[in-house]
Amino acid sequence: MNPKQLTSLLCTMLMAGTLLPAQSPKAGFSTWWSGFKEPYSWKDVPAISLANSTRLDRLMRAGKIYLSLQDAIALSLENNLDIELQRYGPRISDAELLRANAGGAARVGAGGGVSTATTAGGGSGILGGGGNLLGGGGAAQTGQGGSVQNLDPVFSSNMNWAHQTQPLTSPFVTGTSSLINTRTLANYTISKAFLAGTSVSMGFNNNFLAQNSGRNDFNPSKSVAANLQIQQRLMEGFGLAVNTRNIKIARNNLKVSELVFQQQVITTVSNVITLYWDLVSANEDVQVKRQALALNQKLYEDNKKQVEIGTLAPIEIIRAEAEVARSQQDLTISETNVLQQETVIKNALSRTGVSDPVFSQARIVPTDKIRMPETEAIEPIQDLVGRAVANRPELEQSRINIESAKTGLKGTRNAMLPSVDVFGSFQNNGLSGLLNNLPIPPVPGAPPGLVQNRNPANVDGYFLGGYGTALGQVFRRNFPDYSVGVSLNIPLRNRAAQADMVRDQLSLRQSEVRLQQSLNAVRVEVQNALISLQQARARYQTAVKNRVLQEQTLDAEQKKYALGASTIFFVIQAQRDLTAAQASEVAALSTYARARNELERSTGQTLAANAIQIDEAMKGSVSTPPSRLPDIN
Repeated sequence: MNPKQLTSLLCTMLMAGTLLPAQSPKAGFSTWWSGFKEPYSWKDVPAISLANSTRLDRLMRAGKIYLSLQDAIALSLENNLDIELQRYGPRISDAELLRANAGGAARVGAGGGVSTATTAGGGSGILGGGGNLLGGGGAAQTGQGGSVQNLDPVFSSNMNWAHQTQPLTSPFVTGTSSLINTRTLANYTISKAFLAGTSVSMGFNNNFLAQNSGRNDFNPSKSVAANLQIQQRLMEGFGLAVNTRNIKIARNNLKVSELVFQQQVITTVSNVITLYWDLVSANEDVQVKRQALALNQKLYEDNKKQVEIGTLAPIEIIRAEAEVARSQQDLTISETNVLQQETVIKNALSRTGVSDPVFSQARIVPTDKIRMPETEAIEPIQDLVGRAVANRPELEQSRINIESAKTGLKGTRNAMLPSVDVFGSFQNNGLSGLLNNLPIPPVPGAPPGLVQNRNPANVDGYFLGGYGTALGQVFRRNFPDYSVGVSLNIPLRNRAAQADMVRDQLSLRQSEVRLQQSLNAVRVEVQNALISLQQARARYQTAVKNRVLQEQTLDAEQKKYALGASTIFFVIQAQRDLTAAQASEVAALSTYARARNELERSTGQTLAANAIQIDEAMKGSVSTPPSRLPDIN
């Protein structure tokens, strides 16, 4: 490497050094190299994990999963794939914010949440829980308007070597009919744009030239130039409000993606609560069907004895036996319903669903029961609606997206302005070279064979020298260039910009209307949820009284039958009525649990009511330990 190339390399390293982060004085080469390569490295996103949390294993004993409502919620926060899917949303939005800070526009399809909130368990349709009437929002995209320039500094370099041979029609200028050039270029540029609409470019150019022309005073020669160019937008693209809009929208999208995640947590937890209470109710229904089977089995045995002693017609045995068969069928259906419900809830609480044979075969034993409070603490509907409006993440998403739309509208409005840019260019030039040792070609009319050598006294010695001579001229500003100017671009009809402005305003108005629709829908949801809770409580109270009545009726009918004052038909009918009343009581209690859960969801209280920390949900690790397993004899 010759001195010229070494000097160029050092200049390159010095200019590139301005892009590196500051290092401590004790930092060694490894630290310097790490800082240099950091902008060009990336961190691999870890592969998805399909391992369930240890909480699931800690709740299993002897092939059974003893599950409380608190543990069901914790397992959904740790293992549910719908929640896991939405965990990527804030990270994607954070990457988009990094892109916006560099001046880049949002990528197509990017914008915070991976998707809107879905139901737990992959939307199987068995989950229950109140459906969401709102659109969910999603993230806003950047609007129209002039593009923001690259806010990251960019270093550019163009280095090449060329050997050129050019045949000439006349040797008058160069003294030769075949001009040979050997040229080495080494040009470097650092450019950066700023949020005010300013762009700056600094360049350092080197041109090393050697020719076979005897008419040059210097051969080889070195041309050096250092330049500074500044451009400022004055109308379109001017100002912080316009050029920071993508950054503001990206920050809003990050908030939206966090709200989408929160919405997913609420939806999943609400559905898991419904799943849990449905499983509890299904188990209660199994107990009712078993009691009915036991009653019918006892009636069958009693009738069989009476037929044997001759006090009852044989047809009554067949009648009782048919009732036993019907009860057995009802019990089988109820037990299989429990198995179906367990499968659904397993899929919602595990990353691998029921693919694990041990987990698939384990039976779930719910340890909590549905409790009906003595009195219902019902708040005024205005307070419930106010709480829902303040806490529902869907509404906050819509508000933020409207704010983003207004921010993007500034760019659309600015794009309607003419483009007026003022610019200035400043350049310092330098030239140096060695005395050309080629003979001067004879002029026309000179005596033949005349060879004339160049006299150093006739050459300007200020340019004689090496690369340092040219650099000295540049730094001393011996040969400066200046230029300033204005660039004007006026669209005469500007119809495209006008259309964009109208369209974006109309889209904003649509978003505002949708927000009002969502507010109205929330009020309806809350009012319906409150009415459903009141209705469920009334149904349960009625079901309890009806069940007590049927118990007393059956007891009275059995006593009458024992005294011969009734028939087996009326006893069977009373037993059926009791079974139906018990099943209605279980269903009414389940309906009450669903209604209470829906009221909490519609008012945005699901997280608070179940002591859920959103940061723990984001990490996928719940600090609350598993519930203590019950003692098993």
